[in-house]
Amino acid sequence: QVQLVESGGGLVQPGGSLRLSCAASGIIFNGYVMGWYRQAPGKQRELVAGITRGGSTSYAASVKGRFTISRDNAKNTVYLQMNNLKPDDTAVYYCNARRTAVVGTDDYWGQGTQVTVSS
Repeated sequence: QVQLVESGGGLVQPGGSLRLSCAASGIIFNGYVMGWYRQAPGKQRELVAGITRGGSTSYAASVKGRFTISRDNAKNTVYLQMNNLKPDDTAVYYCNARRTAVVGTDDYWGQGTQVTVSS
């Protein structure tokens, strides 16, 4: 029943902006740490931004100052605002929900959405 549905990806020129959204269902949303990962061709998947249940955020050095992660618990949605996009930001972006328990980790992923930054 758990679903993470992403939207907002697409083609944008360098210097442009996109906002990704991830709508979650089937989980108690405010019980999960949310994150955005990306994977570019030839690279491993990397965490680009995370946000805790309490709103604490973290960012990869490559996106700090350009990307902003936020969450709206009332809408069960996490966002990634991406500004001043660069060609190196081109990747498939994945939404992740994670809850660490004593016996293990509950970990869910969205299907991924393509972001292409090109002139």
